[in-house]
Amino acid sequence: MKQVLVLGAGGFIGSHLVKRLKTEGCLVRGVDLKYPRYSETAADEFVIADLRETANVRAAMDRPFDEVYQLAADMGGAGFVFTGSHDADIMHNSAMINLNVAETAAKNGIRRIFYSSSACIYPRENQIDRDNPNCREDSAYPADPDSEYGWEKLFSERMFMSFARNYGLECRIARFHNVFGPEGSWNDGREKAPAAICRKVAEVPDGGEIEIWGDGEQTRSFLYIDECLEGVLRLTRSDFAGPVNIGSEQMVSINTLVDMVCAIAGKQVSRKHVTGPIGVRGRNSDNDLIQRELNWAPAEVLEAGLGKTYAWIAAQIEAGKSDVDKHARGPIASRAVTHLS
Repeated sequence: MKQVLVLGAGGFIGSHLVKRLKTEGCLVRGVDLKYPRYSETAADEFVIADLRETANVRAAMDRPFDEVYQLAADMGGAGFVFTGSHDADIMHNSAMINLNVAETAAKNGIRRIFYSSSACIYPRENQIDRDNPNCREDSAYPADPDSEYGWEKLFSERMFMSFARNYGLECRIARFHNVFGPEGSWNDGREKAPAAICRKVAEVPDGGEIEIWGDGEQTRSFLYIDECLEGVLRLTRSDFAGPVNIGSEQMVSINTLVDMVCAIAGKQVSRKHVTGPIGVRGRNSDNDLIQRELNWAPAEVLEAGLGKTYAWIAAQIEAGKSDVDKHARGPIASRAVTHLS
């Protein structure tokens, strides 16, 4: 049985990844500061630990796991990343985690490790034209990310690649483009655009008004969680190291995203454009490299994933639930739970 370690297993992507790995019959240990918010963890063992502490990483990575997925990071949507209020924590916390993980993985004979980077590493000057952004993998340099979050991700990419060169750590690196879906943040200040818009539309009556940051003409692509996981597993188990984009090429404006959600909800709403953090003017995944190296790229249309996400968020609102740790009691009793200080 393949033994797998998922770091950041309490987060949105990490908790979904654990479920996917369990369907494949893997023995999974999950590690995070907290349990998943909206459903019980599927991990065989879940460790509550602060990965900024070296001893905790060493204890969690105590055997030569077949695969390690490093998803743990201090992150969020535009309202968290682009205000500047969290820059020091974002850089310090994520960098400490990645430094600990790379060193420990190299020393403990980890066979293969996946690192989740971000499209935020791309230079801001390549993303001024909302209709023609350049997010090809080799355009990352000369480097000029538009946020400290992007700078830390780029540093950690280079750090993992350095450990690969100097210590033989077999790394796989992906740059995620706006992953979304059910069981992600939707009203805690860290939510991304799809969840935020789904929440706003679900909360107002037909004919109501919602606020949109900026003029709404900034463009992005959004990737549904299931497609993200498929790309992650294909990359990790391939002979290609990356970095490579994992994202959709279906680029839309935020105004168009609102129209899509309204159509799903069967509502008409008006938009009030307000000042707010919006990031770069345009961003879209370039999938030429992943198609060439892995003979694969995401294919699901955005509307399909939005429909599932809107239904889930609307159900949360209908039930009067808030974005808190509803499953703080942890995994079901039959699963092992370990706490590391």
